[in-house]
Amino acid sequence: MANLDLSALTGEYTIDTAHSTIGFTVRHAMVTNVKGKFLDFSGSLQLDGGDPSASTASIDVKMDSIDTGSADRDGHLKSADFFKAEEFPTMTFRSTSAESLGGDDYRITGDLTILGTTKPLTIDLEFNGAAKDPFGNERVGFEGKAELLRSEWGLTWNAALETGGVLVSDKIKLNFDISAIRNA
Repeated sequence: MANLDLSALTGEYTIDTAHSTIGFTVRHAMVTNVKGKFLDFSGSLQLDGGDPSASTASIDVKMDSIDTGSADRDGHLKSADFFKAEEFPTMTFRSTSAESLGGDDYRITGDLTILGTTKPLTIDLEFNGAAKDPFGNERVGFEGKAELLRSEWGLTWNAALETGGVLVSDKIKLNFDISAIRNA
């Protein structure tokens, strides 16, 4: 990758959802982590290899596609206690700035909207590479992470534990594994 001319990556890309994951981790009952992901999402990238700060990203996530491995928990997360998925079916991210941090590291900041509330979110990204797949598609890959306090988006449901603390932590860790294909 050291000899890759990043300007060759300039262009519009569509996120390949079959080879990408948008996931999260949340502390449960103060003792363990529960992981989940969203199964239905779409997105696009506009990459500028010569000027990474001109790059943009847009992602739409269907909230009723949440999957934590437990149908009961997923149903609770879709309910009025959490995501109100019927009233607010989509979570969105629209980038507002991007920057190179050196090497393969980048940072993208944007507006995350959940439950009709929009707040800034910063995502640290690592560029995993670019390749032409066996079908002739030009691909790029990124791995990213971010943290947020769910209460800032109005996600405040919780239950107190007898031993102290709460059932669901306020801090949520987001993780992204993104493969995107250059548009024809």
